[in-house]
Amino acid sequence: MGEIGQGLQEALGLLLTGDPGLYEIVWLSLRVSGIALVIATIIGIPAGAALGMVRFPGRRLAIALVYTGMAFPPVVVGLFVYLMLSRKGPLGSLALAWIPRLFTPEAMIVAQVIIAFPLVAGFTMTSVMVVDPNLRLQVQALGASRWQTTLAVLEEARTGVIAAVVAGFGGIISEVGAVMLVGGNIQGQTRVLTTAIVLETNKGNFGLAIALGLILLAFAFFANFMILRLQGRAFD
Repeated sequence: MGEIGQGLQEALGLLLTGDPGLYEIVWLSLRVSGIALVIATIIGIPAGAALGMVRFPGRRLAIALVYTGMAFPPVVVGLFVYLMLSRKGPLGSLALAWIPRLFTPEAMIVAQVIIAFPLVAGFTMTSVMVVDPNLRLQVQALGASRWQTTLAVLEEARTGVIAAVVAGFGGIISEVGAVMLVGGNIQGQTRVLTTAIVLETNKGNFGLAIALGLILLAFAFFANFMILRLQGRAFD
């Protein structure tokens, strides 16, 4: 209990004094996860809407792959990205400027996009599926195009779509395995909240570890609280 109490005191001190090292890690975490979330959202919402609204050959297989991706171990995603981007991998060996290199924030973003995409697409698909089918018929009867019909359905399912984005953020901000593999936990370059917590705990620096943990808990609480609010299960 003594170490925990001392660690909490140190953590509060770091949070209140605005420790530069602490907030550098926080900023990098938000930047990496924020960019990854934007990319996953741009790809995932249209994909989820298509799976929920369009009937096409292989649709069941595509849905099964999305559901599998939602439960896919992040560390396996990290291993896949590592093998793809390593110097002897199929992408890393090409040595092209636009292909991210290992142990960079860009490689971490790639891994987090792969993790967040099925979450965004899956929740969006589910939200679209529960929209009243008569809405599409009514919109189409008014002369709406396929694109306008899709927008109308997404507007009706906006609560679930926003929850999908929030779920994607919650999934990647708290992830450690993939970013540890492809980022390398390099100080000032690829060290984010989760990897820093692991490192500082192993070093016995409990004050910084607890401070980082409190910030991560705040992010996780915010994400889950938003989902509950959007689903109408929060406090009245």
